[in-house]
Amino acid sequence: MSTWEVPGYTESTELGAGASGRVVLAVHEETGVAVAVKYLSESLRTRPGFVHGFREEARLLAGLESPYVTGLYEYVESPQGAAIVMELVDGVSLRTLLSRNGPLEPEAALVILKGSLLGLADAHAVGVVHRDYKPENVLVVPDGSSKLVDFGIAVDSGTSAGVAGTPSYMAPEQWSGAPASPAADVYAATATFFECLTGRKPYSGDNFAELALQHLEAPIPAEEAPEAVRELVRRGLAKEPERRPAQAAQFVTELESVAGSAYGHDWEERGRGRLAALVALVPLLLPSARGGPQSTTDLARTVLRQPPAEPLGLDPVPARSWVPGRPGILVSVSAVVLGLLLTYGVPFASGNTGGDSAQAAATSSAGPGADPVAETTAPGSSADPSASPSASASPSESASESPSATESADDTDPTADTDPPAGGGTTTTPPGDTDPTPTTTAPTEPGAPAVKSVTVSGFSQTGGTTATATLNITTDGPGPVSVTVSWYSGNVSGQLGGIDGAPQTYTRSGATSYSITVDHSFQTLGCYWSVYATTDPAAAGGAATQQLLTKRCDIR
Repeated sequence: MSTWEVPGYTESTELGAGASGRVVLAVHEETGVAVAVKYLSESLRTRPGFVHGFREEARLLAGLESPYVTGLYEYVESPQGAAIVMELVDGVSLRTLLSRNGPLEPEAALVILKGSLLGLADAHAVGVVHRDYKPENVLVVPDGSSKLVDFGIAVDSGTSAGVAGTPSYMAPEQWSGAPASPAADVYAATATFFECLTGRKPYSGDNFAELALQHLEAPIPAEEAPEAVRELVRRGLAKEPERRPAQAAQFVTELESVAGSAYGHDWEERGRGRLAALVALVPLLLPSARGGPQSTTDLARTVLRQPPAEPLGLDPVPARSWVPGRPGILVSVSAVVLGLLLTYGVPFASGNTGGDSAQAAATSSAGPGADPVAETTAPGSSADPSASPSASASPSESASESPSATESADDTDPTADTDPPAGGGTTTTPPGDTDPTPTTTAPTEPGAPAVKSVTVSGFSQTGGTTATATLNITTDGPGPVSVTVSWYSGNVSGQLGGIDGAPQTYTRSGATSYSITVDHSFQTLGCYWSVYATTDPAAAGGAATQQLLTKRCDIR
């Protein structure tokens, strides 16, 4: 793993890590401002396509300023590495809340939908389509409000960028690679809203093809939602994009009308209160629980470093500064959306990135006229840094493989289904929806518990070279437990084959059961892929493993 660090920052805790990169908690040395830094992995840094996507993600975020979206401070690239420096958001992923508490009350689900739609609306207003909205990429903060993270596979509206996203939340037109449109984001937000209400995704095919068919043709399961909001579900999950609200902002107006009529004028206050109570139940998952620094600051527009010359191909753009502000205001917003951390919709490209140019630093905050960027989301994923696998997605989670940072790797797909370490959030298992929730350490942790079991579920292929799996660990106490996952590739059924890449280790504490979604990009393309998980302390039943026959060798 690369030891390169962004100059001018002091790093402390790792918020999340995965195949596409890692997200760390750091402090800007001149001002003491806490940030989340998302690093592109060393292996992907040698692939021009991923580096380009990483820059694009930074540029898109730079042109987007919204209280509902995690902010970007700067993008830095040198011959030794590339990183995105982002706002640290002190929150937990929506995936974590759903996994631990089940369905939400309607008012709370409506608050989540409204906040997400407002964030999407701000992105749509500057011509950006997220393409990978899911529970892993929504961070809920202690006051019950939320922020949208992980723009790892975001593109300009109208761009034809191939099939990309997290299968469980992809609109029908995304499966055919139609040009990106705000209506697809509305579909994904509604699918997540449905999951908040019912505890399950709208469609749950056993394989990629079945899931695609369900999104394209299966009836909308609106009857499973509370009667008062069924019409919102029908509107947002309409098969034809022209039958959905054309813009997220339009859907917000419809939502407020329905919510006010069904649940009273104070529905939003009650919904926020419920979400705040749920976040309060998992204090150790907040980045602030890791002992990260706190500071006061106001944001001003200025350039932190000179943008690089021609090598990066980036136009000079202003960036947010680190000017300290009114003392006394505690920046509690600390955990950046790492949520699916490095998920990209960029096609794989091999080859080394040339260039021995001296360290080049490109600023991240671009104005409206700056060229938009491509993939990956903020410092982190499964931030749950997760990365979204590229184009051919799998029912598990994300279908677009590009380095995404933000945290995340929960549900990710790579974007798998896990909590994003988001720019301040969860862990990155990259990207994508695999972002496991961020590991946190309490001031004094209990002793190591006994591990009752470790299992692997949901192991599936998400792209030509990518896969996702979910690790389930049960213990008899809240003490710290580590789980290490290794990947193998071979051509013989029932045998692991050769190890593929370095093992990944995740540490969790504060509960007695954990679900961690992890993603992997295979270097050796055997017909059979295997995932193997062990724990420390060792599980009573030993290790867990699962194997799958890849699509490249399945001739059915």
